[in-house]
Amino acid sequence: MPRTRVYIDGQSGTCGLEIADRIAARDDLELLRIEDSLRRDEGERRRLMNEADVVFLCLPDDAARRAVLLVENPATRVIDASTAHRVDAVWTYGLPELSKAQRAAIRSSRRIANPGCHATGFVACVAPLVSAGIVRADRALPCFSITGYTGGGKQMIADYESEGRDRALDAPGIYCLTLTHKHLPEMRAACGLTRDPSFLPVVADFPRGMATTVMLSDDLLPGHADATEIRACLADHYAGQPLVTVAPGAPEGPRIHANALAGTDSLRLYAYGSGGRTCVTALFDNLGKGASGAAVQNMNVALGIEETRGLRLA
Repeated sequence: MPRTRVYIDGQSGTCGLEIADRIAARDDLELLRIEDSLRRDEGERRRLMNEADVVFLCLPDDAARRAVLLVENPATRVIDASTAHRVDAVWTYGLPELSKAQRAAIRSSRRIANPGCHATGFVACVAPLVSAGIVRADRALPCFSITGYTGGGKQMIADYESEGRDRALDAPGIYCLTLTHKHLPEMRAACGLTRDPSFLPVVADFPRGMATTVMLSDDLLPGHADATEIRACLADHYAGQPLVTVAPGAPEGPRIHANALAGTDSLRLYAYGSGGRTCVTALFDNLGKGASGAAVQNMNVALGIEETRGLRLA
């Protein structure tokens, strides 16, 4: 049986390397590689893209928009890991756990937009609750998300791992202080919100992992649902999902650590709180379910094969 041919445009970046690592040992796939000296050669890239059955775009946004124009083969599936197409109506948002209809749409799509890392956590927490009428869609939901530094790409990795680095990097850094993070449009669209969330990301001195937390108070909950009810709603929505699980109770210890699922492609949700206040936290790996693991999952769904093949489950 012929193997599925895969090409990664941007194979030397963090996301591309992580995708290649997940599929390198698979006997059902053939990874098409470009010579280093030809990585910027448009003709060679075009040739490989149109030979491939699946193309991953691991590029900056503008480069991804240009790259997709090189794909002329109508049978080629494109999975874009950039922000460029996540709210484009022509593209399918690549979060299979949103609904049965979303998974079916991914399966039939030739253009799949991989979710952003912070957006993955936010949408996983919020979308089922909005759909069930537990959370109001017309409020600016407060959210903060702590990530490891590998999500910032090669330059940020070099900054954190250099010998004489800036000592300010020893402490967590709040960024995007204008509250205009590039993941906001997909957070809003995927959850059916009418307002952008009030979102603050935080980068900290650990390589991998992410903890995205949404804070819900009674004024955001029309039925005043508590943590137990919210947890039950999430558990019902994600029942049977191979990569997303809901903890059966509040966290066992006094802390939640953002690197708890580092090195995996799974995502775990916790709901906890008291006194009319509930927090929902999504724990996952920013390079796993937050990026490359999700891209491989989307490929598996689109190809109609085992969804978790090649992935690392917690």
